[in-house]
Amino acid sequence: MYWKFEAQQENLTIDSHEENQQMATTKKGLLLVFTGNGKGKTTSALGLSIRAAGNNMPICFIQFIKGSWKYGELDALKRFDDLIDFHVMGRGFTWKSDDLEKDKALARCGWEKAKEAISSGKYKMVVLDEFTYLLKYGMLEKEEVLQVLKNKPEDVHLVITGRDALPEIIDAADLVTEMQAVKHPYKSGIKAQKGIEF
Repeated sequence: MYWKFEAQQENLTIDSHEENQQMATTKKGLLLVFTGNGKGKTTSALGLSIRAAGNNMPICFIQFIKGSWKYGELDALKRFDDLIDFHVMGRGFTWKSDDLEKDKALARCGWEKAKEAISSGKYKMVVLDEFTYLLKYGMLEKEEVLQVLKNKPEDVHLVITGRDALPEIIDAADLVTEMQAVKHPYKSGIKAQKGIEF
């Protein structure tokens, strides 16, 4: 009986999804935002990138804050190096910075690379990972960023991740997911682990 119930529930979900798909008629490049204080924002962007690469879509993935620390996703994405261009533009976590001016210069350099990637016609998806921090800390001009988002090519999906997304970014987005921290192993004294945090 339990399995039958699950199947019925699944069919209801599929029917509902199909109805929504039939009602949706517009196809365009989306602005997707993953924000909130919970874990999973970069992971979601990486998952989208792998899905897009699986569909032969070229992607530019720019990390704005993470520095030289070794992350497992960098090695994983090397397997898609014919489709995913990956750029690490930061020196580490900015709120612990020893040289904020250097961080600002790197942020502006990364933003120039992002603008070029968005308008190049080369990519179908551009990911701006941890980009929200650049706006939160005033490293970039908000109005310029909003103008670029508004005028991005129609066929380019743009993904922004990071905590504290500005209301203007959320308003401009087609999809916003807010990650909520309900529980985290750190609070139980469990350290960051390979394959989970990095």
